[in-house]
Amino acid sequence: MDGQLLPVLLLLLGASGLWGQGPGPEGPLEEPPEEEPPEEKPPEEDGILVLSRQTLGLALREHPALLVEFYAPWCGHCKALAPEYSKAAALLAAESAKVRLAKVDGPAEPELAEEFAVTKYPTLKFFLDGNHRHPEEYTGPWEAEGIAEWLRRRVGPSATRLEDEEGAQALIDARDVVVIGFFQDLQDKDVATFLALAQDALDVSFGLTNQPQLFQKFGLTKDTVVLFKKYDEGRADFPVDEELGLDQGDLSRFLLTHSMHLVTEFNSQTSRKIFAARILNHLLLFVNQTLAPHRELLAGFREAAPSFRGQVLFVVVDVGASNDHVLQYFGLKAEEAPTLRFINIETTKKYMPADRGPVTTTSVAAFCHAVLGGEVKPYRLSQEVPPNWDQRPVKTLVGKNFEQVAFDETKNVFIKFYAPWCTHCKEMAPAWEALAEKYRDHEDIVIAELDATANELEALPVHSFPTLKYFPAGPGRKVIEYKGTRDLETFSKFLDSGGELPAEEPTEVPGAPFPEMPENITEPKDEL
Repeated sequence: MDGQLLPVLLLLLGASGLWGQGPGPEGPLEEPPEEEPPEEKPPEEDGILVLSRQTLGLALREHPALLVEFYAPWCGHCKALAPEYSKAAALLAAESAKVRLAKVDGPAEPELAEEFAVTKYPTLKFFLDGNHRHPEEYTGPWEAEGIAEWLRRRVGPSATRLEDEEGAQALIDARDVVVIGFFQDLQDKDVATFLALAQDALDVSFGLTNQPQLFQKFGLTKDTVVLFKKYDEGRADFPVDEELGLDQGDLSRFLLTHSMHLVTEFNSQTSRKIFAARILNHLLLFVNQTLAPHRELLAGFREAAPSFRGQVLFVVVDVGASNDHVLQYFGLKAEEAPTLRFINIETTKKYMPADRGPVTTTSVAAFCHAVLGGEVKPYRLSQEVPPNWDQRPVKTLVGKNFEQVAFDETKNVFIKFYAPWCTHCKEMAPAWEALAEKYRDHEDIVIAELDATANELEALPVHSFPTLKYFPAGPGRKVIEYKGTRDLETFSKFLDSGGELPAEEPTEVPGAPFPEMPENITEPKDEL
């Protein structure tokens, strides 16, 4: 080789890195940096992103608004939610809304479940602008349109800005209930309070204005929130306190109270709103709507309602419709209609009129005043003790034998409080029967059940179904509420440990408060 070419070749080889790791003409060579593998894109199922610990970060960066469902494959409520969740995703995608829906298998991703404090399934959390640390707990409905609307009000305006009379009237005409905030200064903190409330009141349309001509049109001279409705008195005003400003709790109660009809018929569509109204006293008129004499009573019932608005909710229950569970709850038979019953849903105390006189405006008002004034004693339901109550492995308790069995100091008594129509009670029935069979030869253990819709216990009110309580042997009338998984294995561990609750694990969402419709009480968020 030409001696003059050798140095040139050596220089080129060194500069190109082909000379191994030895020093080049300008010192040691650095290795080329290794390229990081591209982040894994999350797969999709039915329009829902399927996330893991590896893909959550990328999803948060790519989607400024992200609703994440933590689910468990074995969770019945998660399975019921799945089609509604997918429908909500489709609705939002069709609108090109800047929000995505995702899901995480909680048991398969325990680190994520722990990081976001998931203790029940399904749990939904909303992440805005990639905020990983402080997601918002989902508090909306469990059907597709409700989920979509909850998200719309978080990624878009929760109230329509109104500039003229035409726009205001169009909004008022569009829905049965419309709420408009009239604020002279839209930068005022009261406006933020109003908009925050509007985010969650999904069944009401909200508007907002600062236009003087709209103040004048609706006869206003100061900041006021006005509820417009196509029934009853048509309008209700909530003036903003000039010194204290707008209190969200007070406004929420006002809107709930005045959005309710003076008289509401109980059915599957109205039941949730009835119990969400936060009016604890309910007066129920039981009638058969197929009978003309019964229908004629509604006018007098309605006439009595206005003076009790906000204090007593007036409800009509049609005994000819699918309301057998309501009749049972009050210990009534359909042929006893027409009749009145009064209940405080916080204490569950029930009241009946002293006589079966005619239902008139005067008698209805007098009954309400008597109950509110403490002049009427509540009544409680109790069945007779069945002759064979202790013959089966699961003992049958009623109000009249409950005390002697539950507080027997020689027995450990485990009781299921149930409702006959409760689907969750029916689902756990085989496990309860198996538990009783397993311990039938243990003289110190009693497995029992009590129909809490037909037997009421003053000292132990039951607010959801099923409710499980353990009464350990010994003095002191001790009561332990069972909140573990409802299966034979966990029940057995609970009994064998003397009533110690198993370590907490994520569970399905527990039951809803009574007395909603069966599909609601047995499915809370349980209800999907």
